[in-house]
Amino acid sequence: SDHMENIYGYLMKYTNLVTGWQYRFFVLNNDAGLLEYFVNEQSRHLKPRGTLQLAGAVISPSDEDSHTFTVNAASGEQYKLRATDAKERQHWVSRLQICTQHHTEAIGKNNPPLKSRSFSLASQGSCNSPGVQRRPSQNAISFFNVGHHRSSSGKRVPILQPDHLVDVREMMSQAEGQQRDLIRSIECLPVSGHLTSLDQDLLMLKATSMATMNCLNDCFHILQLQHASQQKGSLPAGTTISWLEPKISLSNHFKNGAAQSFSAEINNKPASVREEQSISEPGQLTREAEEINPDEELEDISDDKEDDLGAVEEQRSIILHLLSQLKLGMDLTRVVLPTFILEKRSLLEMYADFMSHPDLFLAITNGSSAEERMIRFVEYYLTSFHEGRKGAIAKKPYNPIIGETFHCSWRMPKSEVVTDASSNLSAPSSSEQGTLAKDVEGQAELDYYTVKFVAEQVSHHPPVSGFYAECVERKMCVNAHVWTKSKFLGMSIGVTMVGEGLLSLLEHGEEYTFSLPCAYARSILTVPWVELGGKVNINCAKTGYSASINFHTKPFYGGKLHRVTGEVKQNATNTVVCRVQGEWNSVLEFTYSSGDTKCVDLTKLAVTRKRVRPLEKQGPFESRRLWQHVTESLRDGDIDKATEHKRALEERQRNEERLRAETETPWCTKYFLKEGDGWVYHKPLWKTISTVQTQQMDNN
Repeated sequence: SDHMENIYGYLMKYTNLVTGWQYRFFVLNNDAGLLEYFVNEQSRHLKPRGTLQLAGAVISPSDEDSHTFTVNAASGEQYKLRATDAKERQHWVSRLQICTQHHTEAIGKNNPPLKSRSFSLASQGSCNSPGVQRRPSQNAISFFNVGHHRSSSGKRVPILQPDHLVDVREMMSQAEGQQRDLIRSIECLPVSGHLTSLDQDLLMLKATSMATMNCLNDCFHILQLQHASQQKGSLPAGTTISWLEPKISLSNHFKNGAAQSFSAEINNKPASVREEQSISEPGQLTREAEEINPDEELEDISDDKEDDLGAVEEQRSIILHLLSQLKLGMDLTRVVLPTFILEKRSLLEMYADFMSHPDLFLAITNGSSAEERMIRFVEYYLTSFHEGRKGAIAKKPYNPIIGETFHCSWRMPKSEVVTDASSNLSAPSSSEQGTLAKDVEGQAELDYYTVKFVAEQVSHHPPVSGFYAECVERKMCVNAHVWTKSKFLGMSIGVTMVGEGLLSLLEHGEEYTFSLPCAYARSILTVPWVELGGKVNINCAKTGYSASINFHTKPFYGGKLHRVTGEVKQNATNTVVCRVQGEWNSVLEFTYSSGDTKCVDLTKLAVTRKRVRPLEKQGPFESRRLWQHVTESLRDGDIDKATEHKRALEERQRNEERLRAETETPWCTKYFLKEGDGWVYHKPLWKTISTVQTQQMDNN
């Protein structure tokens, strides 16, 4: 290939936590299929400091930034490298991938296929299993295809004889024993010294060995199903065999590696757990949208800050064990995480907490010009993340179950909402207010605005949440849907917020589309903390104004934490009208085209408490009532009890999902409707106002 030339140059190589990143001179030897590195270019004639065989390697660009990439050799050795810019990274990655593919294919051509090789675990170690030694060199194909029978269609179908399944089970038992010995040997290593139980390579070895055994167990289960079906006859038409949940349960290792059983009889469980398991299928409950009366809601007095490590510090070994079962890039959507790392609130309530500054939200529509309204929206957007995070410790909200909802509202004194003296906007008439909302006699005399919020978990796989907020008096609303995708990144966890939000200012006929940044839980082995990263765009098609906001992740050397920069500009003229810089959880500085500046200290910004209905008035699938026993147990520090309650909810959700699949019953949402790739509130304010205006025109 024309691209198979040798390349060389300086790259930064990550060595360890102490030494960090160092410049090294790298050479890609395409002929030999080697990646070599030297201390510098002058020492290139000497023996390389390190060499990686590229055959069978995986070259992976990093998700964390545009400069970093990894080379994972088939031997398990890994180089973490960083180029000077994205273009140079792409150059190295593409050349390495071409070389890797070439030499991997060459190995495949020069070696016989698997069916002509011997298949024996006995030759790999000191095994005394008679089932294994009975056929030390048996061919893999003949091992499984030992007989045939003819189906009704005349095709030959392989039969698995029972004694061969016994042999497979013996081999797997041996492998499981060896894997347990490996884990035990690693965990017995000291926590400090040259080789420790926390070594990243050893953690990765534990993870891959665990994943391999889970996969083998799944495959063996499928073989058993196929054998059973062949004993009774062929499988019914349309039957499929799907992958199962991991056979080696994570929860079985939550007590420092010791097995902890959650399979107690239902009668031995607390009454609250039995209640959680016995709540009927949500679809059988009323799925009619419920109108929540804000007058029934009371100011929230709970204050569950997550600033204490608490159980996280005490359960360090459990975190290490969990990490050993994960692999880089692994999707964490279906991974059941230990209870002690949870926040005491649902993800749906976390979205509500992003609205904790309703005064700034309501002030957006009071801007006297399109430019000012865009700037106000950016100001509100950037101030929402600080209160959305409960404390400095990175903990995870509860994963909402499908059908779960959360309702709340805020009352904002009108005198505290920023207006504009030059604004000619008129407030809605009392007649309009009376038509738009139910039971609002005397609403014109109220001295506060009401912002209502509703969120619903509309999908389980993938996990998608919809949320909606509106202020009828100010004719503004926001609708959003978010799909959270989590990935394991080694010593951190990344969460991508896939979706889009839409802010509607109906008085101006303007719509603002926006997205959300990625979130990262860093230092998960020590004191975990949250970092935001990625680029966010805000656009208003009608006015031609847009904003570009960058959440910067901290570089390895120097730099500030939680840094954010952005600018607002007029697209037609490409003129920047506002710039912002600072930290999203500390101080933000806005610089306007007029030369004026404004600093906002988020730690001193007033927070308006949300209003929530008491638990006794909430429905069984409203977040706080649904998770109340988990939350109470976490507050009491009873992790085992919280885990049991959480497990009961998750089991019920899985059973309900299985029942819907068997009966082919589609899930019906309560408040949100699917429109294209997104989800929209069933009674958005823009539809309500349009209907009201049409009725008024008809009456006139």
